[in-house]
Amino acid sequence: METATHIPLRARRQPWGRRPRRPGVELSAAAILVAVLAIVFEPGVGLGAVLAGLVVVARGLVSGTVRTWRSAFSGGRRGRRRGRARPVRRIVSVVTAAAVLTLGLAAFSYVGAVTSPSNSSLGIRTVEWLRDNGAAGVVSFAERVYYTLTAPAKGGPALRRLPQVGVAGAAPGTARPTKDGHPPPALKPVIRPSLPGEGVWRATQHRFAVDRSAPVMVATYRPDPSYPRVVAGVARIDPRRTRIALYAGLKEPPGGAGSAEVPPASRSTLLATFNSGFKHKDGGGGFFTDGRLLEPMQPGLATLVAKSGGGLDVRVWHGGTRPGPGVLFARQNLPPIVEHGRANPRLSDGPEWGYTLGNTVLVWRSGLGVDRHGDLIYAAAPDQTVRRLARILVHAGAVRAMELDINSYWVSFNSYAKSAARRPSKLLSGMSRPAARYLSPDDRDFFAVYAR
Repeated sequence: METATHIPLRARRQPWGRRPRRPGVELSAAAILVAVLAIVFEPGVGLGAVLAGLVVVARGLVSGTVRTWRSAFSGGRRGRRRGRARPVRRIVSVVTAAAVLTLGLAAFSYVGAVTSPSNSSLGIRTVEWLRDNGAAGVVSFAERVYYTLTAPAKGGPALRRLPQVGVAGAAPGTARPTKDGHPPPALKPVIRPSLPGEGVWRATQHRFAVDRSAPVMVATYRPDPSYPRVVAGVARIDPRRTRIALYAGLKEPPGGAGSAEVPPASRSTLLATFNSGFKHKDGGGGFFTDGRLLEPMQPGLATLVAKSGGGLDVRVWHGGTRPGPGVLFARQNLPPIVEHGRANPRLSDGPEWGYTLGNTVLVWRSGLGVDRHGDLIYAAAPDQTVRRLARILVHAGAVRAMELDINSYWVSFNSYAKSAARRPSKLLSGMSRPAARYLSPDDRDFFAVYAR
């Protein structure tokens, strides 16, 4: 007589009452979730990666906490629950799988971005990838926190000397007169007593050191009594004795990459190079050079315009989307910050003055203006708001001016003490990029100054 095998009631019901988990279903649901979120919210893969990373980290922390809590209160007993997953667990699994899938897609995009031709550091390329892929707000918040924490305190001990800029000039009374140049007056000191050489213009290349007025001259001074250790660098460019060219970079503006450096054949007369404006995605300005319109011109924006007859000016653009005949190049960047010799009264804390930082954060800034003689004036300084930058340009004589790029990594003004781009030097030592920048392919567009 056969003996019936006893099967527990719980085990007999499992095939009908509780079905096992199906990973394939969860993965499909995760893929659908990622697709729906991407279509509806369009967050960008960068922001998606940030959020997905937070989800994965949170899942790990919660799981670890729950396991620790169970171990503490179960008295060392371990049990494994089998059967159908609870709805909450299934949702968590789907969200986690979606996060991992998003991280995989982001990794593919990120690797492509950081392995493309570039002369920027890995950290900068990572930040730029995040900014260009939906995470600009995250980057903005991080930068605001960083610059707020590292902002200089007011006051403090005064400087004893200023950094050396330019090359040694002629002895007093022996300077050689020039046909076209007019010797600019020294910049008036803002902080007294002034330091030796403060505000005094000096040539940037030895062959012009004996001239009363060189094609490119530089000076430094302390612009703000509240921050006596902050030094501003200013350059004066005489367009009657120089020729200025605008070159596209490897990545900016989009579609404009050529050599992205000062052409080797043109370096024999090179005097200086300096940074241009914001990325088009941030500033939205037009870009025209060598007959190519890479970004359409926008009305109401400050524009550096060079004409084939030699004219050069910084002015508000009122023309069409494409410059007319006779324009060599035109580069726009934001509304003007100086008009009629005064700071623009509409300067405010907004994205137009620094896409990620606005106006109130103290950061490296640069600008370009024109004085009443038609000379170009470049200015740069650390720990500046856009209003303070405008004051520096006005103090140097600008009657119209525009803001250029910001942040120490992008602000550069380099001059060359000898011809053929030899002995390069930075206007201010705090500019983080090397003095030889622009002598090799660079990511951003820039200006080059040549002797006529």
